[in-house]
Amino acid sequence: MEYTQLGRTGLKVSRLVLGTMNFGPQTDEADSHAIMDAALDAGINFFDTANVYGWGENKGRTEEIIGSWFAKGGERRDKVVLATKVYGNMAGDGAAWPNHDKLSALNIRRAVDASLKRLGTDHIDVYQFHHVDRNTPFEEIWQAVDVLVQQGKILYAGSSNFPGYKIAQANEIAARRGGTIGLVSEQCLYNLAERRAEMEVIPAAREYGLGVIPWSPLHGGLLGGVLKKEAQGVRRASGRAAAALEDDGVRAQVQAYESLLDKHGLEPGEAALAWLLTRPGVTGPIVGPRTAEQLQSAVRAVELELSDELLAGLDEVFPGPGPSPEAFAW
Repeated sequence: MEYTQLGRTGLKVSRLVLGTMNFGPQTDEADSHAIMDAALDAGINFFDTANVYGWGENKGRTEEIIGSWFAKGGERRDKVVLATKVYGNMAGDGAAWPNHDKLSALNIRRAVDASLKRLGTDHIDVYQFHHVDRNTPFEEIWQAVDVLVQQGKILYAGSSNFPGYKIAQANEIAARRGGTIGLVSEQCLYNLAERRAEMEVIPAAREYGLGVIPWSPLHGGLLGGVLKKEAQGVRRASGRAAAALEDDGVRAQVQAYESLLDKHGLEPGEAALAWLLTRPGVTGPIVGPRTAEQLQSAVRAVELELSDELLAGLDEVFPGPGPSPEAFAW
């Protein structure tokens, strides 16, 4: 496994991030524990979760599964850089009581204590804002974060799904307040098929020293060899991938992508992850395996070296917007 610094911090993290969103809803506790053990064995030390994972009436279940795994000992907690998120409504019926969601100082205080209890730990390494809260000023957010850092409950703050201007605003306000290092990471939707983050989000993250943590690196399975699997009768596309493939243009694009990788003797899913690891500013993509076999495939991506010829070919199939600001200015 390769490691890098998380943005401008001294924190060293693996270049693959273990996403845990499937733990509970799709992967039971025993298999989830096995996947986390396999991740540590592979050298993955960066685990990502969120308070709402588990979904519906089971919100918080994923954090509980991670907590029961930590409780097994063996230095599991000490070896993991743990990231979770705050913002979502935690009411199982969807009817949140006032101040029980989003980023008010009151909810941040309540949510972090609840996450710590579910996770069975005394601190969270990277506490991430799951979405922009348009009604809470960053002065209030940073005040709440400062208290949590002083209490030892969190070490760093990160963002998720923030536009570039909000990254800038958050860190400028942090700098004016003093004593707060501001956001250290941004978790965004970014992959070969969805490159809009290159317009503003990634340039802002790089300018302010945030590590970029792409989620959905296979775009809901679209980049994981979906057409090949469909032809073999192994698995049919679902969710985002199925919806995208209804567009004939997208289907042709994905076919060109799979044919290119077949020519180079590479598995599509592994190549898509390896491509992200070549992108400037990217700390590491989040992989969300449902099985140990899927995790092993993801780990192989770290060892792949993509040739200049292949990288150019991928750009032809999935052209990015180009450098910012020229992409939208000239």
